[in-house]
Amino acid sequence: MSALNLYQKEDIEKILDRRAGETKLGELVQATQGNWEQELSESKATFVLLGICEDVGVRANGGIGGAGSAWQLFLKSFLNIQHNDFLKGETLFLLGRFSWPEHTEADLSLLKTQTAAIDQAVAPVIQKIIAAGKIPVVIGGGHNNAYPLLKGASEALKRKINAINLDAHADFRIQEGRHSGNGFRYAYNDGFLENYAMLGLHEAYNNNTILEEIRDNDHLLAIYWEDIFLRTVISWDNAIDVLLKHVQAGPFGTELDVDCIENVLSSAMTPAGISMQQAMKYLYQCGRNRNAVYLHLPEAIYQRADGLEARLSGKMLNYLVQAFIRGVNDR
Repeated sequence: MSALNLYQKEDIEKILDRRAGETKLGELVQATQGNWEQELSESKATFVLLGICEDVGVRANGGIGGAGSAWQLFLKSFLNIQHNDFLKGETLFLLGRFSWPEHTEADLSLLKTQTAAIDQAVAPVIQKIIAAGKIPVVIGGGHNNAYPLLKGASEALKRKINAINLDAHADFRIQEGRHSGNGFRYAYNDGFLENYAMLGLHEAYNNNTILEEIRDNDHLLAIYWEDIFLRTVISWDNAIDVLLKHVQAGPFGTELDVDCIENVLSSAMTPAGISMQQAMKYLYQCGRNRNAVYLHLPEAIYQRADGLEARLSGKMLNYLVQAFIRGVNDR
């Protein structure tokens, strides 16, 4: 498994599209000069950008590969928006990306072993970012990476933390080896996750064991897509408020699996989900809460293993990140 690949100013320069009379966000984004841990502790930046370029966890869960492809597209889109009074480049520290050699094997046991190795690489970096008082903004990879984010945050804060997740799937499958469908289960059973709130679960895409545990375990709270959009027993805004109350008493991670957004390319893309505006409102509301300690946007795809492409994936992630950052800035 590879180490973290760090970005320096010359790497950012290659991505920038400069324009006379304008200042792009990337021109003022901070980057390492070699000792990133010390630089983070001394930096006045609020957010740390981190990419995870892998699809091992998705394929270990029987999904279609490609989740490692969206980070670079996001970075080009995000670094080339305007630095202005609404979003300032100096509040951001571009740390780096995790990337691994392309895995072509189909053996599930090997893929699960490799997913566990990714956990071991990612968690210590998250721990150091949060211990430095920064908010990690993590883009790319499968939702398996919820586990190392929760582990790293818990170890940094020396306590269990909570999580809120906008997703069609609970990702609370049984412990059968690590993959993208059981990150929250492992985090809960390993003592890193306490309260877990799930927004927009699809009733037909979560198995009975998971549904029964959500019903019987007071640490788990879900509001289903069908209750919001078919039965209309609760509004979108009220659903967000109810679930935030379940997690906001302590530090919590903000999760959004992009496969819940309608027609967004992912391993499990859906024609019946939520809109971009609804996703952005959710992230903004989470960001406004002072106990939000990280943002995680997994599963987006630019080029999927079956040949499908989505050139707007980077801009979509750009808008989602902006929504969360604006929430934090409006605290």
